[in-house]
Amino acid sequence: MRSIRLFVDGPLAADVEITLPDAASEHATRVLRLRAGDALALFNGDGHDYSAQLLDAARGGARVRITARSAPAAAESPLTLTLVQGIARGEKMDWILQKATELGVACIVPVLTARTEVRLDAQRGEKRAAHWRGVIASACEQCGRARLPQLLSPQPLAAWLSTREPDAALFTLDPQATLRVRDLPTLSAAQLVIGPEGGLDAADLLLLRTAGAQGLALGPRVLRTETAGMAALATLQSHSGDC
Repeated sequence: MRSIRLFVDGPLAADVEITLPDAASEHATRVLRLRAGDALALFNGDGHDYSAQLLDAARGGARVRITARSAPAAAESPLTLTLVQGIARGEKMDWILQKATELGVACIVPVLTARTEVRLDAQRGEKRAAHWRGVIASACEQCGRARLPQLLSPQPLAAWLSTREPDAALFTLDPQATLRVRDLPTLSAAQLVIGPEGGLDAADLLLLRTAGAQGLALGPRVLRTETAGMAALATLQSHSGDC
Protein backbone atom coordinates (compact mmCIF):
# COMPACT_ATOMS: atom_id res chain seq x y z
CA MET A 1 0.00 0.00 0.00
CA ARG A 2 1.32 3.44 -0.86
CA SER A 3 2.25 5.79 1.96
CA ILE A 4 0.72 9.27 1.61
CA ARG A 5 2.63 12.13 3.28
CA LEU A 6 1.63 15.78 3.04
CA PHE A 7 3.47 18.87 4.24
CA VAL A 8 1.46 21.34 6.33
CA ASP A 9 3.10 24.67 7.11
CA GLY A 10 1.61 25.13 10.55
CA PRO A 11 1.26 23.59 14.02
CA LEU A 12 0.13 19.97 14.28
CA ALA A 13 -0.94 17.92 17.31
CA ALA A 14 -2.63 14.61 18.04
CA ASP A 15 -6.38 14.40 18.67
CA VAL A 16 -7.32 17.53 16.76
CA GLU A 17 -9.14 18.22 13.50
CA ILE A 18 -7.73 20.65 10.97
CA THR A 19 -8.57 21.93 7.50
CA LEU A 20 -5.71 21.28 5.12
CA PRO A 21 -4.08 24.31 3.48
CA ASP A 22 -5.19 24.92 -0.10
CA ALA A 23 -2.15 23.31 -1.74
CA ALA A 24 -2.27 20.19 0.44
CA SER A 25 -6.04 19.90 0.04
CA GLU A 26 -5.78 20.19 -3.74
CA HIS A 27 -3.02 17.60 -3.86
CA ALA A 28 -4.94 15.18 -1.64
CA THR A 29 -8.26 15.41 -3.44
CA ARG A 30 -7.41 16.12 -7.09
CA VAL A 31 -3.98 14.54 -7.54
CA LEU A 32 -4.04 11.64 -5.08
CA ARG A 33 -7.85 11.26 -5.27
CA LEU A 34 -8.17 10.48 -1.58
CA ARG A 35 -11.63 9.88 -0.17
CA ALA A 36 -13.18 10.22 3.28
CA GLY A 37 -11.79 7.51 5.54
CA ASP A 38 -8.42 7.25 3.79
CA ALA A 39 -5.31 7.29 5.97
CA LEU A 40 -2.41 9.68 5.44
CA ALA A 41 0.50 11.22 7.33
CA LEU A 42 1.17 14.91 7.84
CA PHE A 43 4.42 16.65 8.76
CA ASN A 44 5.42 20.26 9.35
CA GLY A 45 9.19 20.05 9.63
CA ASP A 46 9.38 19.54 13.40
CA GLY A 47 10.86 16.06 13.00
CA HIS A 48 7.65 14.10 13.55
CA ASP A 49 5.01 12.47 11.40
CA TYR A 50 1.35 12.84 12.33
CA SER A 51 -0.97 9.97 11.46
CA ALA A 52 -4.31 11.25 10.21
CA GLN A 53 -7.58 10.24 8.59
CA LEU A 54 -9.38 12.20 5.94
CA LEU A 55 -12.83 13.22 7.15
CA ASP A 56 -14.06 15.30 4.25
CA ALA A 57 -12.62 15.29 0.73
CA ALA A 58 -14.19 18.58 -0.31
CA ARG A 59 -11.90 20.34 -2.76
CA GLY A 60 -10.33 23.48 -1.40
CA GLY A 61 -11.09 22.60 2.20
CA ALA A 62 -10.43 18.95 2.99
CA ARG A 63 -10.57 18.20 6.70
CA VAL A 64 -8.54 15.60 8.56
CA ARG A 65 -8.37 14.25 12.08
CA ILE A 66 -4.87 13.78 13.48
CA THR A 67 -4.74 10.58 15.49
CA ALA A 68 -1.14 10.26 16.68
CA ARG A 69 2.33 11.78 16.58
CA SER A 70 5.33 9.58 15.87
CA ALA A 71 9.01 9.86 15.06
CA PRO A 72 9.54 8.56 11.51
CA ALA A 73 12.24 6.09 10.66
CA ALA A 74 15.63 7.82 10.82
CA ALA A 75 15.84 9.91 7.66
CA GLU A 76 18.49 12.47 8.60
CA SER A 77 22.16 11.93 7.88
CA PRO A 78 24.85 12.02 10.57
CA LEU A 79 26.81 14.16 8.10
CA THR A 80 25.62 17.78 8.14
CA LEU A 81 25.81 18.76 4.48
CA THR A 82 25.43 22.27 3.09
CA LEU A 83 25.03 22.72 -0.66
CA VAL A 84 26.08 26.18 -1.82
CA GLN A 85 24.65 26.24 -5.31
CA GLY A 86 25.26 28.85 -7.97
CA ILE A 87 21.72 29.68 -9.09
CA ALA A 88 20.88 27.76 -12.24
CA ARG A 89 18.23 28.61 -14.80
CA GLY A 90 14.57 27.59 -14.51
CA GLU A 91 13.63 23.99 -13.91
CA LYS A 92 17.29 22.99 -13.61
CA MET A 93 17.43 24.71 -10.22
CA ASP A 94 14.23 22.97 -9.14
CA TRP A 95 15.78 19.62 -10.05
CA ILE A 96 18.91 20.42 -8.04
CA LEU A 97 16.89 21.36 -4.95
CA GLN A 98 14.72 18.26 -5.24
CA LYS A 99 17.60 15.83 -5.56
CA ALA A 100 19.74 17.54 -2.92
CA THR A 101 16.83 17.17 -0.49
CA GLU A 102 16.50 13.48 -1.35
CA LEU A 103 20.25 13.08 -0.77
CA GLY A 104 19.94 14.43 2.77
CA VAL A 105 21.37 17.95 2.75
CA ALA A 106 20.76 19.98 5.89
CA CYS A 107 21.06 23.41 4.27
CA ILE A 108 20.88 24.87 0.76
CA VAL A 109 22.35 28.28 -0.08
CA PRO A 110 21.49 29.74 -3.53
CA VAL A 111 24.38 32.04 -4.41
CA LEU A 112 25.15 34.63 -7.07
CA THR A 113 28.54 34.17 -8.69
CA ALA A 114 30.41 35.91 -11.50
CA ARG A 115 28.82 33.66 -14.12
CA THR A 116 25.32 33.46 -12.69
CA GLU A 117 22.89 34.31 -15.49
CA VAL A 118 19.78 34.53 -13.30
CA ARG A 119 19.20 38.02 -11.92
CA LEU A 120 16.85 38.44 -8.95
CA ASP A 121 15.65 41.71 -7.44
CA ALA A 122 14.12 41.63 -3.95
CA GLN A 123 10.59 40.90 -5.18
CA ARG A 124 11.61 38.23 -7.67
CA GLY A 125 14.03 36.74 -5.15
CA GLU A 126 11.30 36.25 -2.55
CA LYS A 127 8.89 34.82 -5.13
CA ARG A 128 11.55 32.39 -6.35
CA ALA A 129 12.46 31.42 -2.77
CA ALA A 130 8.80 30.65 -1.99
CA HIS A 131 8.67 28.41 -5.06
CA TRP A 132 11.89 26.68 -4.01
CA ARG A 133 10.50 26.02 -0.52
CA GLY A 134 7.57 24.25 -2.18
CA VAL A 135 9.94 22.11 -4.23
CA ILE A 136 11.84 21.14 -1.08
CA ALA A 137 8.64 20.32 0.82
CA SER A 138 7.41 18.10 -2.01
CA ALA A 139 10.75 16.28 -2.06
CA CYS A 140 10.45 15.66 1.70
CA GLU A 141 6.94 14.27 1.18
CA GLN A 142 8.32 11.76 -1.29
CA CYS A 143 11.54 10.70 0.43
CA GLY A 144 10.29 10.40 4.00
CA ARG A 145 12.11 13.29 5.65
CA ALA A 146 10.27 15.00 8.50
CA ARG A 147 12.68 17.93 8.66
CA LEU A 148 12.99 20.34 5.76
CA PRO A 149 16.48 21.43 4.77
CA GLN A 150 17.11 25.05 5.67
CA LEU A 151 16.90 27.30 2.61
CA LEU A 152 18.83 30.55 2.92
CA SER A 153 18.00 33.66 0.94
CA PRO A 154 19.77 34.11 -2.41
CA GLN A 155 22.99 36.06 -1.79
CA PRO A 156 26.40 36.76 -3.31
CA LEU A 157 29.00 34.06 -2.77
CA ALA A 158 31.23 36.54 -0.92
CA ALA A 159 28.41 37.39 1.49
CA TRP A 160 27.86 33.74 2.39
CA LEU A 161 31.59 33.12 2.84
CA SER A 162 31.78 35.98 5.32
CA THR A 163 29.13 34.38 7.56
CA ARG A 164 29.62 30.64 7.00
CA GLU A 165 30.14 28.13 9.80
CA PRO A 166 33.96 27.88 9.91
CA ASP A 167 34.10 24.46 11.61
CA ALA A 168 32.71 22.67 8.56
CA ALA A 169 35.07 21.44 5.85
CA LEU A 170 34.70 23.59 2.71
CA PHE A 171 35.04 22.05 -0.75
CA THR A 172 34.60 22.94 -4.38
CA LEU A 173 34.99 20.55 -7.31
CA ASP A 174 38.14 20.66 -9.43
CA PRO A 175 38.94 17.97 -12.04
CA GLN A 176 42.64 18.89 -11.69
CA ALA A 177 42.74 18.45 -7.91
CA THR A 178 44.63 15.57 -6.35
CA LEU A 179 42.33 15.31 -3.31
CA ARG A 180 39.72 12.56 -3.57
CA VAL A 181 36.82 11.83 -1.25
CA ARG A 182 38.50 8.56 -0.26
CA ASP A 183 41.43 10.59 1.08
CA LEU A 184 39.26 12.55 3.52
CA PRO A 185 38.88 11.71 7.20
CA THR A 186 35.40 10.89 8.46
CA LEU A 187 33.53 14.20 8.46
CA SER A 188 30.77 15.48 10.70
CA ALA A 189 29.99 18.55 8.55
CA ALA A 190 30.84 19.62 5.02
CA GLN A 191 30.02 22.58 2.79
CA LEU A 192 30.10 22.08 -0.96
CA VAL A 193 30.21 25.01 -3.40
CA ILE A 194 28.99 24.33 -6.94
CA GLY A 195 29.08 26.92 -9.72
CA PRO A 196 26.19 27.72 -12.06
CA GLU A 197 26.19 27.04 -15.80
CA GLY A 198 29.67 28.03 -16.92
CA GLY A 199 31.20 27.17 -13.57
CA LEU A 200 33.13 29.32 -11.12
CA ASP A 201 35.48 31.95 -12.52
CA ALA A 202 38.95 32.93 -11.27
CA ALA A 203 37.58 35.57 -8.90
CA ASP A 204 35.14 33.08 -7.34
CA LEU A 205 37.92 30.52 -6.91
CA LEU A 206 40.18 33.11 -5.29
CA LEU A 207 37.45 33.93 -2.79
CA LEU A 208 37.05 30.25 -2.01
CA ARG A 209 40.77 29.58 -1.62
CA THR A 210 41.08 32.60 0.68
CA ALA A 211 38.24 31.15 2.78
CA GLY A 212 40.09 27.83 3.04
CA ALA A 213 38.22 25.81 0.43
CA GLN A 214 39.83 22.62 -0.82
CA GLY A 215 39.57 21.46 -4.42
CA LEU A 216 37.97 18.02 -4.64
CA ALA A 217 38.15 15.77 -7.69
CA LEU A 218 35.46 13.25 -8.64
CA GLY A 219 37.29 12.29 -11.81
CA PRO A 220 38.87 13.91 -14.86
CA ARG A 221 35.61 14.96 -16.50
CA VAL A 222 33.93 18.37 -16.25
CA LEU A 223 30.40 17.88 -14.90
CA ARG A 224 27.34 20.01 -15.54
CA THR A 225 26.05 22.05 -12.61
CA GLU A 226 23.05 19.76 -12.11
CA THR A 227 25.30 16.69 -12.13
CA ALA A 228 28.26 17.96 -10.12
CA GLY A 229 26.53 18.68 -6.85
CA MET A 230 24.50 15.48 -6.83
CA ALA A 231 27.51 13.30 -7.60
CA ALA A 232 29.56 14.99 -4.87
CA LEU A 233 26.77 14.86 -2.29
CA ALA A 234 26.22 11.16 -2.90
CA THR A 235 29.93 10.46 -2.65
CA LEU A 236 30.29 12.42 0.58
CA GLN A 237 27.28 10.62 2.03
CA SER A 238 28.81 7.29 1.12
CA HIS A 239 32.07 8.29 2.80
CA SER A 240 30.84 9.91 6.03
CA GLY A 241 27.03 9.88 6.02
CA ASP A 242 24.24 7.37 5.87
CA CYS A 243 24.74 5.69 2.50
